Amino acid sequence: MPLTVAIVGRPNVGKSTLFNKLVGRKLALVHDTPGVTRDRREADATLGGLSFRVIDTAGFEEDTPDSMAGRMTAQTVRAIADADVCLFVFDTRAGVTAGDEIIAKALRRSGKPVILVANKCESRAGDAGIAESYALGFGEAIALSAEHSLGLGDLQAALEMFDTSPKADLSGEDENVPAETDEESDESFAERPIRLAIVGRPNVGKSSLFNLLLGEERTLTGPEAGITRDTIAATWTAGGKAFLLHDTAGLRRKARAAGHTLEEMSVENTLAAIRFADCVILMLDATQAFEKQDLTIADVVAGEGRAIVFVVNKFDLVENRPGTIKDMRERLDASLPQVAGAPLVAVSAQTGEGIERIAPAVLDACAAWNKRVGTSALNRFLEDALSRHAPPAVSGRRVRVRYMTQVKARPPTFALFGNQLKALPEDYLRYLTNGLRGTFELRGTPIRFLLRTGKNPYAKEK
Repeated sequence: MPLTVAIVGRPNVGKSTLFNKLVGRKLALVHDTPGVTRDRREADATLGGLSFRVIDTAGFEEDTPDSMAGRMTAQTVRAIADADVCLFVFDTRAGVTAGDEIIAKALRRSGKPVILVANKCESRAGDAGIAESYALGFGEAIALSAEHSLGLGDLQAALEMFDTSPKADLSGEDENVPAETDEESDESFAERPIRLAIVGRPNVGKSSLFNLLLGEERTLTGPEAGITRDTIAATWTAGGKAFLLHDTAGLRRKARAAGHTLEEMSVENTLAAIRFADCVILMLDATQAFEKQDLTIADVVAGEGRAIVFVVNKFDLVENRPGTIKDMRERLDASLPQVAGAPLVAVSAQTGEGIERIAPAVLDACAAWNKRVGTSALNRFLEDALSRHAPPAVSGRRVRVRYMTQVKARPPTFALFGNQLKALPEDYLRYLTNGLRGTFELRGTPIRFLLRTGKNPYAKEK
């Protein structure tokens, strides 16, 4: 196992900036507002020739256990327990504060090795703060500026003293990095974990579901809307398949988020998680299902070409259950024809009801999303579809669709060959889409068409 390092300290001392510097990417949100980080975030990091696992944490503040600050501190305490060594970061310009002394006591109680880090040392203005830090009882502080990459060599030397793991290559895919990738091979897709993002409006229970699936209190939950700000990733195994699960910030209407810098940053992280995902769980509130914002989010997921599963949370609060799911299914297919037939699962993240149906639904959605259909079967379908409902004429000239083939999966994308295809109306393409869904079990996945005018490239020359 690689060395595990937890970064702890008061709010706004630069923990997330240091975390981003160590992982080499801007994974954690960074803002001047104190308390931006609320959940612990993990990623693989490198420093010189040293590879290790690093945990970013929320600010450490003493408060009642049920308060927001108290719940954030509980997450930090768990990170300390999981770590091999802790980086205790303080703001050298502010000097040692009462908050720093509280954290020092907690770290001494943990019994974990501690490396004291004096951040924001880009000038000599913090020399007095470094001198004060001896009183914390962790020896000489490492003078560092995470923002300007100063002092990282000294930090590497200090961490190497605690590294007893065999050297391993941790330069592979980072589970916390949402990034678009080129088309990958079927073999590569089958071997890696399924990337699964949980998205939805604020306060629909995304983090509660995330924690329930993982079997631990991995992220903060509570009655307050908008608790989650960062995208948090963790591995989950179900049904014999590995998943890379992402909890995300709630998506409000764009007009409501506009002008709120932190929320805009959170929204961008959520959108990046959607682009990174193979499948997206869109969580709905059973008491307010399929509101306009739910439909907007679903349209974004479909537009990104991701498989989608609708999870209706708080189903335990529904009074008249008979027929509710049937009604929701009809509303879903009518309102979102682009993902008609997508799996719809009713659950309660509070009681655990229905949770066991989520993994099979995700696997079904991914199977449709990854489906490849043979060319001969496609053209038999096309011939039948054309005979039942021919394309309309344009300016007195009939549109001719001669041939169809699948050019890629994830999502299924089909090329149509013929003449005047650009004039095909949307309702005719929807007719073909619905036929493909029913014939080849492509329910719930976005389907795309490429319209190519010209001769059939697969026809034999005469």
